[in-house]
Amino acid sequence: MQKILIVEDDKALSNGIALALKSEGYILVQTFDLAQARDAMKDQEISLVILDLNLPDGNGLVLLSEIKEKMEIPVMILTANDLETDIVTGLESGADDYITKPFSLMVLRARVNTQMRKHQRGGLQVYQAGEFYFSFQKMEFIKGDRHVELSKTEQKLLRMLVENRGITLSRAELVDRIWTDGAQYVDENALSVTVKRLRDKLEDNPSSPRHIKTIYGIGYTWTDERVKALKSGGAHG
Repeated sequence: MQKILIVEDDKALSNGIALALKSEGYILVQTFDLAQARDAMKDQEISLVILDLNLPDGNGLVLLSEIKEKMEIPVMILTANDLETDIVTGLESGADDYITKPFSLMVLRARVNTQMRKHQRGGLQVYQAGEFYFSFQKMEFIKGDRHVELSKTEQKLLRMLVENRGITLSRAELVDRIWTDGAQYVDENALSVTVKRLRDKLEDNPSSPRHIKTIYGIGYTWTDERVKALKSGGAHG
């Protein structure tokens, strides 16, 4: 089930939100300041965050920035800050939605459901197979008992490969979908270099890869025997 993190210091309001969203089948995690929210996100796979800005230990925009830097989950700001400049600042800081108090719980439910649908279409969030555990949401990549650090480009490549495991992706398609920053020219060796670096980090024998395989003349494919892949949520254990 999908988990929603509520970061709201008004406990009565937090309880009301939790009650309204529980009827939609979500699991609600309630926190009342930034420190509690950070702890909750370390321990759990969160699918969406409802975030107040005026919190006892700081501004929610700080947490918003941290989330967007490290994770790919939607964040909905829920705040009394209703000036146009506040809304613009929140959205430009990365918020996926901005709701001002007072608000309708019915409207909140509808907007939460909309964000959840968008997020689900965003693709694979957790992949687990054999010795591998990849959480694209938390940007956590584990091989056996070892954490593996991947660059943003390596993460994009890995995600594409495991989302399309068993399917050969052409070099042209991979280049087009990974380097989407508007660059007019991408060195033709960029993909080969990224594949090599990913193999060096994930394969037991990079020169004879078992998972990231080259399909000569076409492109690359990811293969694995035992797979558990989730659209969202899931636990490493």
